[in-house]
Amino acid sequence: MDYNNQYSTTSYGQSGGMNGGGFMPGSQGDSPSGKKSYGKDTLRPVTIKQLLDAYHPNPDAEHFMIDDAEATQVTFVGQVRNISQQTTNVTYKLDDGTGIIEVKVWVDTDAMNDEGESKTKVAEQGYARVYGRLKAFGNKRHVGANVIRPIQDHNEIQYHLLEATVVHLHFTRGAPESLQQGKGGMNGAANGMGAQQDGGYGDRSMPSHMSPAARKVFACIKTTPQTNEGLHMQDIATRINLDVNDVLKAGDELQGLGMIYTTVDDHTWAILEV
Repeated sequence: MDYNNQYSTTSYGQSGGMNGGGFMPGSQGDSPSGKKSYGKDTLRPVTIKQLLDAYHPNPDAEHFMIDDAEATQVTFVGQVRNISQQTTNVTYKLDDGTGIIEVKVWVDTDAMNDEGESKTKVAEQGYARVYGRLKAFGNKRHVGANVIRPIQDHNEIQYHLLEATVVHLHFTRGAPESLQQGKGGMNGAANGMGAQQDGGYGDRSMPSHMSPAARKVFACIKTTPQTNEGLHMQDIATRINLDVNDVLKAGDELQGLGMIYTTVDDHTWAILEV
């Protein structure tokens, strides 16, 4: 995978004219007519929380930034909580466990999708994949969708979360090759042993600005015997004798660093092995 300025994603379950390589259909290079060009459009897998936290680098910027990188087209997976049919569009409210956002599909686009794709409809409480652009009007954000389709294989849900995590780690920690080079040299053996013991998060690779509470929570999750579901926030608070609110803040910090992820609910966490 190459995420240097281009998001070369896989083509897992893509439809609606999406091609591999992370580019939207119809992308053009420099236009001889001088019209606006979309040659640099990229397709990035994201979570809804990343969309809600995205920002404009300056007041005149057209696209949002995620992890200090421009995000033009995005794709995400979520559960459909509500569908509202309007005169000009259909509004879907999607929840992926990290946040909730509205997705708007203009009626003409929706009709085109119905003609060109499977007749299976997106349904409430089902899961759907969205391709589109993040937009904002006033203080409210939504995704203007090019395509929204139902999830047929639920493995795609976990696949997408893993891919979004990989891209996030790439932009926040660097490419895997550079991380491996940083572990080389005379201390390579020692670093390798630390990685084996700490699941890739030895003291050397932990961010120096991580709070003491976050370190305690991470160590608790890492060392406590558990199922694949991980540990609940209340259980962690009891084990390390911390206030539940402090554990919640530490969990948010660790999720922001890409070190843990939620499992069965928002307050049950497991280590993200890298």
